[in-house]
Amino acid sequence: MARPGGRRSWGFVRGFRAFAALIALWAGAADARPQRIVSMNPCVDAVLLAVADPGQIAAISHWSHDPAGSSAPVDLARRFPAHGGTAEEVILKRPDLLFITPYTPMATREAFRRLGFNMVSVGVPATIAESLAQVRQIAVAAGQGARGEALVRRIEGALAAAHRASPRPALMRMASGLVPGPGSLSEALMANSGLDSVARDYGFAHAGVLALEPLALKPPPLLITDRPDAVPQVLRRLRVPVEAFDRQLLNCGGPSLIPAARRLAAIRDARP
Repeated sequence: MARPGGRRSWGFVRGFRAFAALIALWAGAADARPQRIVSMNPCVDAVLLAVADPGQIAAISHWSHDPAGSSAPVDLARRFPAHGGTAEEVILKRPDLLFITPYTPMATREAFRRLGFNMVSVGVPATIAESLAQVRQIAVAAGQGARGEALVRRIEGALAAAHRASPRPALMRMASGLVPGPGSLSEALMANSGLDSVARDYGFAHAGVLALEPLALKPPPLLITDRPDAVPQVLRRLRVPVEAFDRQLLNCGGPSLIPAARRLAAIRDARP
């Protein structure tokens, strides 16, 4: 004879078992996420710092501890260990997920492969679409796909807010002479924010160094540079308009697209 309430008790037990199974499934998925991620790519570092749990990151590249080479906030990056880029240092970190670059030597890759490291190669994006795809790739590999999608939405929102329809010609040239050429991510960002790069007018088909003489012979309508204080006197005498742009924002795509787009839009808005 069944006890009163027995059917309800059995229903509770079945419900509890189903709930416990869901918890176990969730815990298994969490455990499946890489727990010792190592990055040899400063552009990957910036994305990892935005999407991964802090405890997942075993080490980032030494570039991210350097203000001149980092694409991430340096104060945040310095909370995590960095390696010098040698195979020995990376191996000692015992990564269960290793981000390399297309320039990682084949001998180094082979050593990692023999040790059974799970490797993902990530290069430098040339377009906005490629950069967003890399954010997703890195986040999914880290087991943080939802956070990757959230970051992509923030970037897309910033790009939409920074979009300007009427272009104004401008030249981006760093104090070192570096000019991002046609087909670069920097030019794509400029175009999105209403700035038409005139690098092609100086003969550039890709990134390169532009000497002072061509600038003096053909002054740009607007110069965007990382060091307005270092603008050559000849350009000052020619009254070339100058706007400041943080060199750090040129290093990578990913999260840095947000402040880069905002700054370029502000530059465009300052010019009638």
